[in-house]
Amino acid sequence: MGTAALPNDPLWPRAGDWPSLDALPADESADLALLGVPAHRTSLSPTGAHATPAAIRAALRRYSPTLMADRGRRDDARSLADLVFADAGDVSEPDGPDGEARVRTAVAAAAARAGTVVALGGDNSLTSPVALGVWGDRRATAGLITLDAHYDLRDGVSNGSPVRRLLEAGVDGRRIVQIGIADFVNSREYADRARDAGITVVHRDELHRRPMVEVFAEALEIAGAGGGPVHVDLDVDVCDRAVAPGCPASVPGGISAFELRQAARAAGADRRVESVDLAEVDATADAPDGRTVRLAALCVLEVAAGIALR
Repeated sequence: MGTAALPNDPLWPRAGDWPSLDALPADESADLALLGVPAHRTSLSPTGAHATPAAIRAALRRYSPTLMADRGRRDDARSLADLVFADAGDVSEPDGPDGEARVRTAVAAAAARAGTVVALGGDNSLTSPVALGVWGDRRATAGLITLDAHYDLRDGVSNGSPVRRLLEAGVDGRRIVQIGIADFVNSREYADRARDAGITVVHRDELHRRPMVEVFAEALEIAGAGGGPVHVDLDVDVCDRAVAPGCPASVPGGISAFELRQAARAAGADRRVESVDLAEVDATADAPDGRTVRLAALCVLEVAAGIALR
């Protein structure tokens, strides 16, 4: 069922369709701003990830911006209506040096008017320009958390290189945490590179022994140790392929959709996190039920929920 056929119920508000960031009054800022970054031209595998920002925006309409009552946390259902949402549009042609410069400029402009910027990818190459655009001249104190099956420490410029590029841009490896690194999809050389850089690596199997909320809290302390802003990269291919078939590099045995959503909410709940990206979803290769794009849309709402629950 397409979003155009969704029923209309005045007692069941829908998420999405947020106003343009430019349309907000000059003296008003947004709690959360979306920015589409449809990077795809340097992907190591064929991808239609440039179609994903629009698909996520459409999928948001399937959901309500409402948190249900939960004994032990809150007594009543809570609407996210008190938050100010805005949409900063898409960066045109975000690949290549000129495109990445446009990304940095657009992200910086969005961050100047929003407490948290959520960048909708696009492949994982967006992580570097998005983070640098938010950090500006604060990169020496900034931190990075990735949820990803891969180290992303490859040479060159691609969706396999953003972490290496951020290291080279001056980010201290001791404030980088990589959660979900998996067997059989990395190399010993890149594992050595991560170790030598001082990166904290949380193997996918550790999440069988420790809950995501505990692991992510530790990651925040490491990434935020410099007192600067933290960027969170939610590479959806960290998830099990059963829940993320629209990610070209997802594998059977990845983390659950619930764990990714937990991480997204924890990111939104911490004021040190000024930016989040959603990467590696190819909307054109998703399952017929759109489960991967829907998961990405729910992660947007989980970030918002975290902001609301601060």
